[in-house]
Amino acid sequence: MHIKPHLPQKVCATCGRPFTWRKKWEKNWENVKYCSKRCSGNRS
Repeated sequence: MHIKPHLPQKVCATCGRPFTWRKKWEKNWENVKYCSKRCSGNRS
C-alpha cells in the first residue's frame, strides 16, 4: 500500500468534518471552504 506524505487539512464550513488536500484543488487550495459539491450547495 502506498503511504501518502502529510497533506494539509481544513475543516468544512458546512458539515465541520476535516478534509485533506486533493490534486484538483492544487491551484485553488487557499479558496477551498467545502469538502464536497454537496456541502457547497447546502450552505447554511
